[in-house]
Amino acid sequence: MQPLLPVDDALNDAQLTDRYAYPEALNAPFVRVNFVARADGACTFEGRTAGLGSPADRRVFMLLRQLADVVLVGAGTVRAEDYGGVRSGGTPIAVVSGSAQLDPASRLFTDTHVPPIVLTLASAPHERRNLLAAAGGDIVALDRLTPDLVLAELARRGLHRVLCEGGPTFFGELVAADAVDELCLTVAPLLVGGTAGRIAIGPESGHHHPLKLLEILHEDDVLLLRYGRDHDAR
Repeated sequence: MQPLLPVDDALNDAQLTDRYAYPEALNAPFVRVNFVARADGACTFEGRTAGLGSPADRRVFMLLRQLADVVLVGAGTVRAEDYGGVRSGGTPIAVVSGSAQLDPASRLFTDTHVPPIVLTLASAPHERRNLLAAAGGDIVALDRLTPDLVLAELARRGLHRVLCEGGPTFFGELVAADAVDELCLTVAPLLVGGTAGRIAIGPESGHHHPLKLLEILHEDDVLLLRYGRDHDAR
């Protein structure tokens, strides 16, 4: 057992970028998931993750977006967190929505310079898909919204550095499909209790997914952890 404190000098932006860099020469999607959770295990405060944020978490959040080729997120999180779009040259947002139940007047479509990618089902109502396309969305209709087909579509576009920002249901599907390469988890120093959910929910996959601790950072009592696949434990 080893202590974490005291630590070396604070990391500058270049050092932080080096630590969070994706593997080089990727020819398939590498899925990094980013979540914030309270110290009591819950992933929201008053129904949203915004109340758990901090300057440290925000700094890493923005860096992870800059390093990624695409931000992948479920429609429920887009609605709950009021996602905005992406400025010129920014990382595109890909939203998973089986029903295409997104508001074409929301910030995702109106406050953006980069068209959002909407991954939906071929069975989703044509009217909804047409409305989202008219609002500027890049609509993709798939037969299934399973992780393999979603990631295959991103790979077809050359989007290999994937950053998933939730929500818990979609993260649970990625876990069940053994499709998660890294987990970046910020632990907010907050105890609330209550009935808020955890970062991954859904059916158990029937086998566990060992992780290896790659990084531990902290600032103002906020803990930032990075885990990767532990291939040796397979």
